[in-house]
Amino acid sequence: MIKSMTGFGRCEVAEAERKITVEIKSVNHRYLDVSMKIPRKLNFFEASIRGLLKEYIQRGKVDLFLSYEDFTESGGTVKYNREIAAEYLGYLNRMAEEFSLENDVKVSSLARFPEVFSMEEGNLDEEGIWKTLEKALRGAAEALTRTRISEGETLKKDLIGKLDGMLEHVSFIESRAPQIIAEYRQNLEAKVKELLGDAQVDENRLVMEVTIFADKVCVDEELVRLRSHIETTRRTLLEGGSVGRKLDFIAQEMNREANTILSKASDLETSNHAIELKTEIEKVREQIQNIE
Repeated sequence: MIKSMTGFGRCEVAEAERKITVEIKSVNHRYLDVSMKIPRKLNFFEASIRGLLKEYIQRGKVDLFLSYEDFTESGGTVKYNREIAAEYLGYLNRMAEEFSLENDVKVSSLARFPEVFSMEEGNLDEEGIWKTLEKALRGAAEALTRTRISEGETLKKDLIGKLDGMLEHVSFIESRAPQIIAEYRQNLEAKVKELLGDAQVDENRLVMEVTIFADKVCVDEELVRLRSHIETTRRTLLEGGSVGRKLDFIAQEMNREANTILSKASDLETSNHAIELKTEIEKVREQIQNIE
């Protein structure tokens, strides 16, 4: 199956001791880039979270939001730091003496200084938290995967339709090529006869000029490679998997062949089809950017 890199997943797990909610959203990116917003007390789970996400996601810019509620009564205790308070008070007394100010420090104002009082976390049940967290993470990741698969299947159908359109242009250019040579020979022969009148036309010279022209406008190799790239793209889409990078490379090669075909085009019809071909390839490249 084909996965888009765009998706969203959410899961909430509520138990007697805690409730954890996980939201994951992703957009296209060249590599896997994960950003997380999680409570500070759960920071030590970050590596485990990243490892779990890699089971579901290979590429994309991923944003993860995690909220945590602890229903237990052992949330933490207040800690009084006497040394920090004494240091603050000492500096305040120095300031009062140096600047001849009234020292109006009260307990309530001293208590507001940073680190005088701090919250000391109780012992966390790491195993229990991870069990709940893993359940929420997998639920959100699976929901995200479902949306990515759904959009990926839509992308696949659209791309296959565009590939069919590209093959029509390729077939037209292939069928038109012999006609271009024949028309060139007719026009050249008519002009030569017009210039020479009743004089004998040098058939060898005429053949040589037609051969040079045919070699100049020949796109057989480019068409063969382009058709091969289109079929490879179709086959890769049907096989599925994490194929975005491979398809992006093939699309670049298709664009290169189309550019050469357009540069060699010698008549309006071929030029128009080559331009349409390039337009379709560019649309395919844009769609491929969203595939994992």
